[in-house]
Amino acid sequence: ALLAAALFPRQLLDWAGAAWQGGTRPAAEEAPRDAPRTGPDLRPTVADPFRGSPAAGWAGGTAGITVPEARATGWMDAGQVGQALRRSRDFMAAAGLDPRVLRGERPEKAVALLNPHQKDVREYLRAALSPAAPTPKTDPLLLFSRFRPDQARLAGDVVRTRGQLTYREGKRGAVEVTADVTFVYPVTPAAADAGADAEVVRTIVRRQVVLSWDDPAKVVTEPGTASLVSYALHVTNGGCSGPTGYFVPPFGTAGDGPADPADRIDPYDRGEPLDTGDGTSAADGGCATAVRS
Repeated sequence: ALLAAALFPRQLLDWAGAAWQGGTRPAAEEAPRDAPRTGPDLRPTVADPFRGSPAAGWAGGTAGITVPEARATGWMDAGQVGQALRRSRDFMAAAGLDPRVLRGERPEKAVALLNPHQKDVREYLRAALSPAAPTPKTDPLLLFSRFRPDQARLAGDVVRTRGQLTYREGKRGAVEVTADVTFVYPVTPAAADAGADAEVVRTIVRRQVVLSWDDPAKVVTEPGTASLVSYALHVTNGGCSGPTGYFVPPFGTAGDGPADPADRIDPYDRGEPLDTGDGTSAADGGCATAVRS
């Protein structure tokens, strides 16, 4: 299943015309394919959860996130830009790699990196992290990766990643950092008797998050925090129903999926900008099927 969403449209990226410093738009790092490779010898296992996947050759954790060389930009010198880049990477790790957050716990480290004076973000976090059932606009998955601990757990302790940070001068001389990262989570059913032969499903999440490291002389902020400008994401094998606040891997399901090519997507194709709409990728508004995972 594929989900695309966007919130906090304070400023959206112009992917076609923006001149980025320290990086370029994501390349098609994994060439799209018309059909997946199949066969029992390529299916993921608990012992080899990335078997048959492009992610088998990716790095794990933050090692898969490329950080560009820092140069003086806007109100920051090179050293400050370097710190903003590291903290932006830290945010992506805290939101998408922290084992406690993946188990559904509160993303304290990620929240601590966001400007507490940003009213719309503060309201979103209060609603998203409350016990109340989420709505499409208050779903915590919009920023944080979470699985229900009684439904799914990681197969092993490695999440494979591929992505990069880019930056440019934003409004009022701010340093605006864009993180575009794909996370591959191999998960198994959380049942206590799930052993070496347990089913493994790979939930694939591509996130694009834009953070603005503002000049405190021009914007009300706190040291070491950034304003959230925008985000977008695609989720594959994470659930097709209404928002639950957790990714829901489709354990025990199989099939050829939609026959319409428009309803089939390749989650490893990073050559296109993310859709900042609020629907799914399927032509009929339903869930799309991945050609490979």
